[in-house]
Amino acid sequence: MPHPPAESAEEPDFGDNDFASAVLAFVERVPSGSVVTYGDIAWALGSNAPRAVGRVMAFYGHAVPWWRVVPANGLPPQGHARLALPHYREEGTPLRRVNGPDDYRIALSSARVKYSHEIYENVEAP
Repeated sequence: MPHPPAESAEEPDFGDNDFASAVLAFVERVPSGSVVTYGDIAWALGSNAPRAVGRVMAFYGHAVPWWRVVPANGLPPQGHARLALPHYREEGTPLRRVNGPDDYRIALSSARVKYSHEIYENVEAP
């Protein structure tokens, strides 16, 4: 049985980039010291695709405060724990179990932006 083709490092095709633009605009509104999950962003944009949000962040997230978008398990963005930690400390993001620069979690119960926050008002889905 042949193996599936290897994933390409090419930039994904997001059509006219409305979805990507909406994701990045949302991330820019996340308050300093707070975080949202990939699923939170997908929900706010009327999508059931948190992985698509992750793909947008992987390819375009460098232009926005990427460290404010985390997985729902409270870990920092995969492969970027060491780079994210200084941002969290500077912004006062609540952390827990900090055992080192690569071993910590974000305290989602206090750091996560609540759904009642203004960031979720008037979010336009693509």
